[in-house]
Amino acid sequence: MIRSTFAVIAMLCWAGTVMAQTEAEPEKGRWSIAIHGGAGTLERDRITPEKDAEIRAALNQALAIGSKILDDGGSAMDAITATIVSMENDPNFNAGKGAVFTWDRTNELDTSIMDGSDLSAGAAASINGTKNPILLARAVKDHSPHVMLSGEGANQFSREQGLEQVPPEYYATPYRLEQIDRLLSKEVSAADIDYKFGTVGAVAMDSQGHMAAGTSTGGMTGKRWGRIGDSPVIGAGTYADDRSCAISATGSGEYFIRLGVAHEICTRIRIRFPAAIAEAQLAVPKDSDGNYTYVIHASEFMLPDEEIQQIADDVIAELGTLGGDGGIIYATPWGQAGYSFNTPGMYRGRATSGGEASVAIYGDEQ
Repeated sequence: MIRSTFAVIAMLCWAGTVMAQTEAEPEKGRWSIAIHGGAGTLERDRITPEKDAEIRAALNQALAIGSKILDDGGSAMDAITATIVSMENDPNFNAGKGAVFTWDRTNELDTSIMDGSDLSAGAAASINGTKNPILLARAVKDHSPHVMLSGEGANQFSREQGLEQVPPEYYATPYRLEQIDRLLSKEVSAADIDYKFGTVGAVAMDSQGHMAAGTSTGGMTGKRWGRIGDSPVIGAGTYADDRSCAISATGSGEYFIRLGVAHEICTRIRIRFPAAIAEAQLAVPKDSDGNYTYVIHASEFMLPDEEIQQIADDVIAELGTLGGDGGIIYATPWGQAGYSFNTPGMYRGRATSGGEASVAIYGDEQ
C-alpha cells in the first residue's frame, strides 16, 4: 500500500502536477498545531459531564490562542509558548496552577522547550515560585548558555530574568491537596491517585516551515528524593527538528526517558524520508538510455499521513512493551498534526490552516 502511494506521488512529480501539499517549503500561510493536557484513565464514567465540558473549553481556548498566532504569521515558538501558558494557568491541568504535591507537600515543577530551526533548547527541573514554568524554559534557551537548570539555581535565574513570581500557595487547589492527603494517609496508592497524567504540551509548524515543541508539568503526586520525569529532558519528553517533526509527551516519565521517545520518533521520520524518496523514484519512467525522465527532489515530496502515524504508534507500542503508559502529540514539516497514546484517553486537540480544529478526551474520539 505504501509503495503504491509513492508510485502515484512519483508519477505526479514526473508529470509536473505535484499538489501544493507535497512541497517541503510550505505555501504562504500554511501552519499546524497540536496540544495535549495529559493522558491516562480518561473514561466517560470517571469524568462528570460538567468536568468534561470544562476540560474541552480549556483545550479549545488554548488551541485558539496558538492558532491565532500562527494564522497571523507568528512563529511556532511564540505559538506554543502562549498555548502552554494558557494551560499552565488552568487548574484542571497538572502544570503551573494545579500542580500536584510531592511527598513533602511541596511543588516541584518541570518544563522544557525546543526550536526545530536551530535545535536550541531550554529546560528547568524541580522549580517553584515561577508562575509560568514554560517562560522559564524559554528564558533558559534564549538568555543563558545552558540547556537545563534545576532547583534553587533555576529559581534564582527566573527572578533575575524578571519572570512573574508567585507564593507557594498559588499552585494549590482543593483537589490536589485532597490527593496528597489521601496518599500520605495511605487511603490510596500513588497508582490510584495518578489515574491520569496532567502534563501539558504543544507542538507546531509555522508558515515559515519551522517547528517547535514545549512541555510543562507539576510532576508526580507524592514523588520523593527530587525525582525528575521526562518533561524537562530534551529527547525524552520534548523534541523539535525542522527536518522531521516536533514532539511533546505525557505519561510515565521513567519509560519515556529510557526509550528517548520524542527523539526516537523524530529520528525515525528523518531516516525514513530519504528512503521513501528513493522508493518513489523507482516508479518514475526511464528514457531510452535508461535514465530517469524526472528526478524527485525533497522539496516536492512528503511522507504520507498514515506512515507518520505508524511511526508514532510503533514507538508508543514499544513504550507499552517496556511497561510505560502515556502518549505524544506531533507536528511535521508537511503540515500534519496528530497524536498517539496507549491509555484509555488523552486530553488533546489539533488545528491547521486548512480549517481543521478539534479537541478530544476519550480514546474512541477521532
